[in-house]
Amino acid sequence: MFLAAVIACMPAKSMPGTETVDSGQDSISHYQRNVALVLGTEGVLVGGIMTSLYKSWYSGSETGGFHLYNDNKEWLQMDKAGHANSCYNLGIVGYEALRLAGWDEKHSIIYGGTLGLAIMSVVEVFDGLSADWGFSWGDMTANLLGTGLFMAQQALWHEQRIALKYSYHNSGCPKYNVSNPLTLERDYIMGEDWLDRIYEDYSGITVWMAFDIKSLCMKKDSRFPSWLGLAIGYGAEGMTGEYNNFKPAGHVGDDGNWGRGWEYDPVNAPHDLKYMPNDARHRQFFIAPDIDISRIPCRNKTLKHVLRVLSAIKIPTPTLEYQTGGVGFQWHWLYF
Repeated sequence: MFLAAVIACMPAKSMPGTETVDSGQDSISHYQRNVALVLGTEGVLVGGIMTSLYKSWYSGSETGGFHLYNDNKEWLQMDKAGHANSCYNLGIVGYEALRLAGWDEKHSIIYGGTLGLAIMSVVEVFDGLSADWGFSWGDMTANLLGTGLFMAQQALWHEQRIALKYSYHNSGCPKYNVSNPLTLERDYIMGEDWLDRIYEDYSGITVWMAFDIKSLCMKKDSRFPSWLGLAIGYGAEGMTGEYNNFKPAGHVGDDGNWGRGWEYDPVNAPHDLKYMPNDARHRQFFIAPDIDISRIPCRNKTLKHVLRVLSAIKIPTPTLEYQTGGVGFQWHWLYF
């Protein structure tokens, strides 16, 4: 919001790529108004995102002095993949919004491409002040890698030949949310509703690295479809705790588990508590074709920007999966 205010107050001649329009009373750049509107909208969205995260993650947590926390082994590194993916795709959102408003390529990369890094850095500061977490250099490294992947490609090629994408399916793990089998107290760390689960249920999230085959390996005049690529994905499943699924030895938080893990079905099985075993935790690796909707021919400039943002979602396709833990290869006709 501060940046939007600064943009709105700057003289039009100081803005890159502006064309001044004389209103009869004052010289106001149409471009300047567009950028201020875009940044103001982003400010509102960021404020909404941060409010939602604070309510979901931090509202019940005690605060303290700023401190560090090494969480590099949590969630089989799915949270790190999520950080990189978020920063990469939020960078695209920021860049495309400024380009749509009329800003030039260079400044859109610099100021738009860092949107994800700015948001996730604030999240890390929140973590650093929370008694339950801490500032993670692992998270920040993933944030920088995701941001760098977008900005470097956009500056070098003016396009994204290697993209990070996201897909999600309901893993079934969030139902294992009972933290105390005696009181049936619940812990919704994996999400209380579907909106929470799409970014908190790490067992259902897959992060993909999608390669544009034509731009990477072929000439521009090749007839190979530019929208067809290859994606390699990483996921993990069967996780009810950050580090393991072991039953806690007393106090909530012992064994790095926070106590969650019991499934309680008060309607169908009110006296039957089931616990997710530790050997349910597995890494997953995927290979699949990728459909890049941002490369589908489109004459409408606004729609083209929108398609680039929406391309962050991996469209379900036939997929080959390899799962650790002795499970081996599996085939999916459509994988979400």
